[in-house]
Amino acid sequence: MNASRTDELHGADGPSRSFTFGELVRRRPETITFLLLIAIVVGVAIANPAFLQPSTLIDIGRASVVMGLFALGVFIILAAGGIDVSFTAIAAFTMYSMTVLVQSYLPGLPIVVVILMATLGGAVLGIINGLLVHHLKVPSLIVTIGTQYLFRGFLLSFIGTVWIMSLPPQMGAFGRMPLVQFQSANGALITLPFYFLVLPVAALVTWWILNRTLMGRAIFAVGGNADIASRLGYSLRTVHVFLFGYAGALAGLAGIIHVCANRQANPFDLVGTEINVIAAVVLGGARITGGTGTVLGTLLGVLLIVVLNSVLVMVGIPSTWQRLVVGSFILLAAAFFVTRQRKK
Repeated sequence: MNASRTDELHGADGPSRSFTFGELVRRRPETITFLLLIAIVVGVAIANPAFLQPSTLIDIGRASVVMGLFALGVFIILAAGGIDVSFTAIAAFTMYSMTVLVQSYLPGLPIVVVILMATLGGAVLGIINGLLVHHLKVPSLIVTIGTQYLFRGFLLSFIGTVWIMSLPPQMGAFGRMPLVQFQSANGALITLPFYFLVLPVAALVTWWILNRTLMGRAIFAVGGNADIASRLGYSLRTVHVFLFGYAGALAGLAGIIHVCANRQANPFDLVGTEINVIAAVVLGGARITGGTGTVLGTLLGVLLIVVLNSVLVMVGIPSTWQRLVVGSFILLAAAFFVTRQRKK
């Protein structure tokens, strides 16, 4: 139920046909993303060897965690032909609400419970999205634009607008917990945080859902053609509720990690992150129309965006130009995938 399976059915003229690069790109569009990422890294490393220092690579890994969790949620919805732009509002709602709850009412709550509650809270908000998408019968983009404003409005109106600079001890300790720690040549302490492990675990779970479960088949079937999927017996309501609930859970998890990593809770945070996340998923080979994409491609797209932003900051390009560069990459990716589809 993905792009490569369709190509295998229509692209094999015989056993003696040679395997070309164009065929590889058609089957695995994330190949282009990987090659582009390698080209950028090699080019920057030649121009500035300091780019490959462990501190820079660890910074890139740290910056990829929250965006990667968001991107996995966006990807799984895109695979089913939908789109969600409310994930940052869900993250802001859960991370700030949990911080206030723990700080004011449950100061001794274990960090594992804090993370689980934030994830569950995100899932509940995501399920609201899924139910609205299914029952209103309107595009998910419209629904999630509305719920984005709804969730943020509720947060700012009823929960708080104060920037919390001092986190509960267990949350701050989790953000500082090291996975790998060493000293650089100049004596600086370099740390890869423990929360980095959350991203590969979430990626493996997402891959397993999409490739080893009946729900994964249903997701790609709905992304290919929702009407046909419904006639084949797939429950659209179940798919919508699961999709948006899962994406919401990832958003809630990303939000609480964001707070712990930054050691502060800002209810206005994460605004505008949606564009970079959706760009990463599209650059990773997923089509807006649904039915295609891979977890690996999504992670490569995230790395590409993070590396691009790091390089642009390193060379001193203003943030306004960074948006221009990212936007150009999105347009180029869209043009490439449209051309590829026409050739098929």
